[in-house]
Amino acid sequence: MRYLSVGDVPRKRHAVHLDPAGRRMSEELMGEEGFSGPSSLLYHRYSPSALSAVERFALEESALLVNLPLEPWHVRSGKLAAGGDPVTARTVLLASDTVVISYVAADRGSELYRDARGDELVFVQSGRATIESVFGRLEVREGDYAVVPASTTHRWVLDEGAGPLRALVLEARGHVDVPKRYLTAQGQLREGAPYSERDFRHPAGPLLIEGTEVPVLVRSRQGWSRHVHARHPFDVVGWDGCLYPYAFSIRDFEPIVGRVHQPPPVHQSFEGPGFVVCSFVPRPFDFGEGAVKVPYHHANVDSDEVLFYVSGDFMSRRGAGIEAGSLTVHPAGFVHGPQPGSVESSMEVERTEETAVMIDTFSPLALSEAARAVADTSYVLSWTGE
Repeated sequence: MRYLSVGDVPRKRHAVHLDPAGRRMSEELMGEEGFSGPSSLLYHRYSPSALSAVERFALEESALLVNLPLEPWHVRSGKLAAGGDPVTARTVLLASDTVVISYVAADRGSELYRDARGDELVFVQSGRATIESVFGRLEVREGDYAVVPASTTHRWVLDEGAGPLRALVLEARGHVDVPKRYLTAQGQLREGAPYSERDFRHPAGPLLIEGTEVPVLVRSRQGWSRHVHARHPFDVVGWDGCLYPYAFSIRDFEPIVGRVHQPPPVHQSFEGPGFVVCSFVPRPFDFGEGAVKVPYHHANVDSDEVLFYVSGDFMSRRGAGIEAGSLTVHPAGFVHGPQPGSVESSMEVERTEETAVMIDTFSPLALSEAARAVADTSYVLSWTGE
């Protein structure tokens, strides 16, 4: 991400920085890849390390089962229980060794929280919220992706009157970024990339809140803990750098079209450790004479494919019971393609109106018991027939 400077930042790095009363600020370097990757410097009123207590925290999660015997799945997220907050009420649906995919329909805000395992990528299906963090306030709404860097102390504040916050959540075992092929050697988004720096929104800050004995949920690779901070973590008077939360609307993704059907990599939006994320948005259909407009049969020999159907008419899944909020899993080893009749029905259509998020993982996905409980068990047979 581009360099930003927000609030009260000294002229030189790693130098004494005093507030108007002459008190020294505590400097925190938040960086990736052991001082070699993107980073930001935050200036706190108090020590961010000062804890008054550390407690255990338990959270029950649905068991994960390998996809055996191997089969495709249709998970109906709309049938999952709603309620709770956007952090602890997530229902894990799928997981590989590099990413966990969950769904949540939250009706209240969250506690302060940070995920020390990796970045989180949240796609907002519906609702509105503000992500409050040590970097400031970031508003998100229907259709937004939000990227929250690993170990960012933040909380979700839901907008009253906007209904539940329904979201697909990816918890990475590492870092999420824009695809490297979209960037110049200097890190600027290239001409021809499907979005530009103008499409990304960053936090408005600083955000200063007084408080003592403030609990923060911390998730690490070992499990959950609760740290009680002596002072409120939202005491950052300024920060600068290239690492911070940001939001991007799927509606700002610029699709690439062609005379014949284009492969999924042209729709790629993000990359993470062992997975990629693509955005399918309304666009002109393939316009070549006789072009097959829906995806051809394909075998993902190296990846499991997940599609989250956001809105519109999902033509390639015609007759399979797919609706907004559906999530399909097409694993490696299964040859998948358009449902019967979808090719013929698409021939005279000039434009697709569907919106969907795709995740391809390069290690196998296990399914949770919760996902299996709301799955359409007839989906595996939906390619049979005329």
